Amino acid sequence: MPLVVKAAVAFGPNEPLQIREVTLADPGPGEVLVKLRATGLCHSDLSALEGKIAQTFPVILGHEGIGDVVAVGDGVTDFAPGDRVMPYLVPDCGECAFCKSGRTNLCVQMMVRRQSAKTPFSLDGQPIASYCGLGTFAEMTVVPVDSLVKVNPGARTDHACCIACGVTTGLGAALITAKVTPGSSVAVFGTGGVGLSVIQGAKIAGATRIIAIDTNPAKAAIALKLGATDFINPKDVENIVVEVQKLTGMGVDFAFDCVGHPGLARQALESTNPAWGLSVCVGVIPAGQELSAAPFNLMTGRKWTGSLMGGAKRVDVARYVDMYVDGTYGLDDLVSHHLTLDEVNKGFEMMRSGEAVRSVVVYVAD
Repeated sequence: MPLVVKAAVAFGPNEPLQIREVTLADPGPGEVLVKLRATGLCHSDLSALEGKIAQTFPVILGHEGIGDVVAVGDGVTDFAPGDRVMPYLVPDCGECAFCKSGRTNLCVQMMVRRQSAKTPFSLDGQPIASYCGLGTFAEMTVVPVDSLVKVNPGARTDHACCIACGVTTGLGAALITAKVTPGSSVAVFGTGGVGLSVIQGAKIAGATRIIAIDTNPAKAAIALKLGATDFINPKDVENIVVEVQKLTGMGVDFAFDCVGHPGLARQALESTNPAWGLSVCVGVIPAGQELSAAPFNLMTGRKWTGSLMGGAKRVDVARYVDMYVDGTYGLDDLVSHHLTLDEVNKGFEMMRSGEAVRSVVVYVAD
């Protein structure tokens, strides 16, 4: 029987989200009904809200969720009521060429579901899109089974929810995409939730010099606490690339643009060692913008690549939750604000201003 649940609905780009009671359909074949305990506010949600990435409206945003299985649809055998689960942005259909390759997380179903009109949510009989098939800005949601992962129930949910996207993106960029090496040097451009997770990933990998770069001086303390060895505010220096070279001699071994800005992506590339440096684009660059580089910066041996969700699969998400539970890395300093669903617009305001490192909507307290 369909349920009535509370949700934050975006009716148009750049409009405040409205708290409404919406109808949630029963899980169909291959689907799971999840009661959410918490969800993080991610910059990708803001990008969709601001029209920087294509999005159908009205929509229930949100994709950094964690919760418990309530019911399963026909054919679902891997999940049962009571399981602690995390919806994941990138499906794992197991059938497409990407999934079968064993080398990538770029399942074709990710974009299919981004563009699909199918949704479990409706309001007054009219469909409401579910962001990437997840829609975690609702008390409950229905998720395809291949976008769901069973996770360690010992994880603190108001922190672990961030592993569903931002933390996994950052850890994966360092550990899976770049494969940061012991004793290496790293520069991280942008120290939001993703950048701070890159820093933690680089520390786990054994990097000995980790340079955090951000225009917000308030980010210095947390970046250094989580593993950065140096902090540079670009506003305080004449040339950020030169400053990185001063600290490292010939440039860093690995650089990460965690903002999603073409100019920063180029600076990240130029800050790497000219013979073997690897620069990774992690932040989402708005549609319509392009990257450019002086050809010689690549011809000498540098490499330039991107990292979608850190290259992580569902199994990696579960592994990162386990690593959080066993203390390999921490989230106490990453989650700066706890909100109710009614305060979701405040969360986006703090994201825009830089006041929040990561805000989390708590549905059910641990």
